[in-house]
Amino acid sequence: MRAVTFHAPGDVRVERVPDPAIEAPWDAIVRVEVAGLCGSDLHPYRGREAGLDPGTVMGHEVVGEVMETGAEVTRLRPGDRVVAPFTTSCGACFYCRTGLSSRCERGQLLGWVEGGHGLHGTQAELLRVPLADTTLVVLRPDDPAETAVLAGDVAATGLYAALSAGVSPGWVVAVVGAGPVGLAAVAAARELGAERVFALDGVPERRALAEAFGAEAVDPSEAEAAEWVRQATEGRGADAVLEAVGTPEATRAAFGLARPGGVLAAVGVHTEGHLSIAPGELYDKNLTYRAGRCPARSLLPRALALVRSGRYPYERIVSHRMPLADGPRAYDIFDRKLDGCTKAVLVP
Repeated sequence: MRAVTFHAPGDVRVERVPDPAIEAPWDAIVRVEVAGLCGSDLHPYRGREAGLDPGTVMGHEVVGEVMETGAEVTRLRPGDRVVAPFTTSCGACFYCRTGLSSRCERGQLLGWVEGGHGLHGTQAELLRVPLADTTLVVLRPDDPAETAVLAGDVAATGLYAALSAGVSPGWVVAVVGAGPVGLAAVAAARELGAERVFALDGVPERRALAEAFGAEAVDPSEAEAAEWVRQATEGRGADAVLEAVGTPEATRAAFGLARPGGVLAAVGVHTEGHLSIAPGELYDKNLTYRAGRCPARSLLPRALALVRSGRYPYERIVSHRMPLADGPRAYDIFDRKLDGCTKAVLVP
């Protein structure tokens, strides 16, 4: 089959690799209908995250059709259209039972092979999914692939940000970064009853999308950006700040927007060695800092319902649809935000 494979920072290729096969009785083979490019795919692509084996098939966002199942798969059958979260999960361990499927004792991250161990990813014609019964979610025949694929990562992660921050009715919320996850965080904050949601992003196209999702968009390069949030809260700052970028600068910006006693929920993937907020700064502001990988499988049904609701224009998040053969060009466009790119998907 053809797949987008990693070779070195800045070097992804479309090449022929062996077709995946059933390796365990709880596996499924999925024919990929749509595979997304995610901001976290850019970490190894930019060299910010090390360890990925050369030849690894990239990607962890997918909608596809079940083609084959192992002997112990009972909930799925060939022909089912499915969406996958970005990690597999067993559904039975302590973490799965308590809603933290991203820390499943048997779970693995799609699209990460290190030292010869791990799972190849979704940016391919075919995909092997272990623990298929408790990982994959069956879609309706009329679910558009390009919005359904968002439920397995983007929409779930945005929802997780808002839930982690405890967003409540009447709150003022600031979202740092209006990329796909930030847009989903805006929608989630609105769903949880936030009275006002500010979205900070330096890209005009993303600010326009944030407004379509119900946010008040702010250019963070403007000196008065934080002042706008303070004015909306009688000088206090935001009750919750949802950080969806994953850089030290984003952390510092989020810290500056939060009120004393507020919550900063970070779902951007950070690769720096140290938190850019000192313990004393957290102490002096009575600030709660929460971070971690989204339990996408635990939240996927709720995220999928939100995507299906029609209350938010999730269909506008995907700006570029490209054939699998154009994978390297898609990475370049997505990385450099060329041509107004907010999110790209690959169609085998």
